[in-house]
Amino acid sequence: TEESTTEEAPAEETSSLSGTVSTNGSTSMESVIGILSEQFMADNPDVTVTYDPTGSGTGIEAASSGSADIGLSSRALKDEETAAGLEGTTVALDGIAIIVNAENPVEDLSVEQIAGLFTATADWSEVGGDAGSVAAIGREAGSGTRDGFESITGTEDTCVLSQELTSTGAVIEAVKSNPSAIGYASLSAVEGQEGIKAITVGGVACTEENVQNGSYEIQRPFVMVTNSATELSEPAQAFMDFATSSDADDLIREAGAVPVAE
Repeated sequence: TEESTTEEAPAEETSSLSGTVSTNGSTSMESVIGILSEQFMADNPDVTVTYDPTGSGTGIEAASSGSADIGLSSRALKDEETAAGLEGTTVALDGIAIIVNAENPVEDLSVEQIAGLFTATADWSEVGGDAGSVAAIGREAGSGTRDGFESITGTEDTCVLSQELTSTGAVIEAVKSNPSAIGYASLSAVEGQEGIKAITVGGVACTEENVQNGSYEIQRPFVMVTNSATELSEPAQAFMDFATSSDADDLIREAGAVPVAE
């Protein structure tokens, strides 16, 4: 009978999806898209998810032209982009912690003060710390975290860095070993680290909750961009649904980002 066949093959266990889902855009979203794609392809063996790390602008253009199923942007869409029929779905948030050495007495800085410390030869005494020149530690050109930090603080192309390092871990270690250092790193990488402290920004701590509720200023959205004029393929829609479901939350944390609040 028909009933017995539906019982034998429950849809949840064997995925009938097949095809390719192409994503294109933000280099900062590489870890998040990577971990989500891996899990989705494990759950749906006949689907291939591809990722082309071209930058947010190119990703938005790819969604607009239809050269990719899903564009990836590490900024919110602009009014003119949504007016042109693009839709942005925030899949995760990127909270960037500002870190100083654990011995540093400074506890709180404004975004303006942080920008000042990174763009000039500054002294800690100017912001309530012990006298001594500030050693600003940053990431290499092309780093997604650097891009996020500089775009949010308005310091693109103006940072004066004493060290430029190629990983989050290296930034944390440099700040640990230098009492006059200041640096930035993804919130998830900083949690539980000894020898450094994440300062509050404008009185607000860098916590998952404060990133989710929008009160912590140094953050940005990770956005999946689609074109409302064209319907997504079945596998692309399924990937979007998975990426924005609560099933993805722990994977997003593992990738160093913050899940969107329910």
